[in-house]
Amino acid sequence: MEVPYNSILEGLLFAAGDEGLTKKQLMHALELGEEEINAELAALKEAYASPNRGLSIMELKGSYHLTTKAEHAAYHRRLLDSPQNSKLSQAALETLAIIAYKQPLTRIEVEEVRGVKSERPIQTLTARGFIEENGRKEGIGRPILYVTTLAFLAYFGLHSLDDLPPLPEGTEDPESAADLFFEDFPADPE
Repeated sequence: MEVPYNSILEGLLFAAGDEGLTKKQLMHALELGEEEINAELAALKEAYASPNRGLSIMELKGSYHLTTKAEHAAYHRRLLDSPQNSKLSQAALETLAIIAYKQPLTRIEVEEVRGVKSERPIQTLTARGFIEENGRKEGIGRPILYVTTLAFLAYFGLHSLDDLPPLPEGTEDPESAADLFFEDFPADPE
């Protein structure tokens, strides 16, 4: 009986969640060589390319992740924007834009760009899964560094950070990008 590698691969990627799996991990788990893993990944990607499928495989920083299709982002947003889900404040949207464009950043670095305290927006974004801790910065106090997550990419229909819209001409300030990037995203006062 032939081993159903595609279904096993799909299950492994699902079980790995946001962490994803490297090619080396997949090779070990499936006991396959690199060429065979490449073929299995290609076959699964092709199966997901069907308009009848809602998932895709994304490679990010050397890891493979099971994610929702970018073209379905509006439906996912609608689900998250339903009344039982809280909306993000303008402060949280600004903080998210700053982190998305300049990551990794500490809370203090975010506050320097925004000019106001950002502890609460960072807590909100962490709780919603849009940002996460990514180590500590060298120096006094070793502050926590924050980066965006796969949930951020999936929610906004991005395949990678390269898909972020460019900052308005003549500005290096990601805070001004909050309105540009999140214009359709409803905000509530925090």
